[in-house]
Amino acid sequence: MPRTPLRSPFRRRAAAGSVIMASALIAPMLMAPVLMAPAASASAATGPEVAPCPAELADQATCYGGQDANGAYYTIAVPRDWNGSLVVHAHGGPDLTESSDPERSPEDLARWSVMVREGYAWAGSAYRRGGYGTRMAAEDTENLRRLFVKTFGEPKLTFAHGQSWGGNVAAKVAEIYGRRYDGVLLTNGVLAGATRGYDYRVDLRVVYQYYCRNHPRPSEPQYPLWMGLREDSTMTTTGLRARLRECTGYDLPPAERTAEQQRNLDDILAVTKIPERTLESHLRFATFTFRDIVHNRLGGRNPFGNQTIRYTGSHDDEALNAGVERFSADPSAVRDLSFDSDVTGAVPIPVLTMHAIDDPTAFVEHESAYRASLRGAGSGGRLVQTFTRESEHSELSTAEYAAVMSALSSWVRTGDKPTPASVAASCPTFDAAYGTGCFFDPAFVPGDYASRVLPRPGARHWPALTAAQERAWARRGGVGIAP
Repeated sequence: MPRTPLRSPFRRRAAAGSVIMASALIAPMLMAPVLMAPAASASAATGPEVAPCPAELADQATCYGGQDANGAYYTIAVPRDWNGSLVVHAHGGPDLTESSDPERSPEDLARWSVMVREGYAWAGSAYRRGGYGTRMAAEDTENLRRLFVKTFGEPKLTFAHGQSWGGNVAAKVAEIYGRRYDGVLLTNGVLAGATRGYDYRVDLRVVYQYYCRNHPRPSEPQYPLWMGLREDSTMTTTGLRARLRECTGYDLPPAERTAEQQRNLDDILAVTKIPERTLESHLRFATFTFRDIVHNRLGGRNPFGNQTIRYTGSHDDEALNAGVERFSADPSAVRDLSFDSDVTGAVPIPVLTMHAIDDPTAFVEHESAYRASLRGAGSGGRLVQTFTRESEHSELSTAEYAAVMSALSSWVRTGDKPTPASVAASCPTFDAAYGTGCFFDPAFVPGDYASRVLPRPGARHWPALTAAQERAWARRGGVGIAP
């Protein structure tokens, strides 16, 4: 597919030598926010100032750190042999910290140092606060791109990259700010959006409580399960883990589980289709992140429902469906969560995805939802999806990252659209340098999203949010999640 010119011919280019000059001239600066007023707690921006690089980039780059006007900490790395292009990274999570974490972006740089080793400058924001807020995170990501341009000049090409929930963030970057970027890489992304992408965790929350009756216990204050956890609860992740072990023995050898624990575990896994090895992490999300979404972002309103769902796969489906807690979503809460995080599929630039087939956290069927969203928006021709025979959510082969980044860059520069087969064929060249393996499966096609996640009424149509509806809500104002 020929690439439509996206930028003015007068666009300023940054020479690699300007990096050294910029580092000598940098002074603290204020950044104007893109959409919203700066956070009250952040009165001034700091940096970027030269900072230590992670060990993975020793003697290969100059690194910078600072804090923007909204309070978001960030990290920037410019390789000594810069190819002139920039990768702006959107991290996953969301982290549930009250404020921006200064350690988050340096850790992300170390984790994705392959981008810098391949010659790209890299910039990552820790976002202005923890907790849910996809559009907020997208705005902080765009703010960092602007800061980079102000400091170092306009890159030749600019790419957005997002992993996990950061894939949702980067997908929104592509939709909201797409003309300011040249391409997007989404890896193991949560691409179904929030109003449908967390339904299997809603199901886990109610199915778990039906069998375990300890979250909350009968002796504790009761609350509707769509809250995840009552607002004033002091439960910790350690406490939740103890309750999960009590009910299922999930972290014990099978021979050490009681018969009741094993049956509870078997039923929960069979009904929810959640892998045993990530059961705890999914329950944590359905507990603590749900509490953040409901109480901190939606004012106590419920965005989730399960009234129409029939659960199957247990040893007694009739009893399960008769006894499981039921609830209906508040339409205003669904609207605000949808505006914040559902993708419209209306992207004006090339998008390349890479997803582990056996990802136990962001199921590979998220890719089917994303493909359907882009096709529904008429943007399907701008999408190439690749899949790997890997089984981790947070780790993919370094050689594969180098391969997909090269394929995306070539697509943008030449207009020649890659294929899953061509990406796979290129990987061994990069693996000669990295030695982490190539596991692409060009023939793989994921199943429909509804084959993995029980669909709610109307949830088989994609996108979940149309671009027209998003524009209408934006004009209306007062819709969404506050930054």
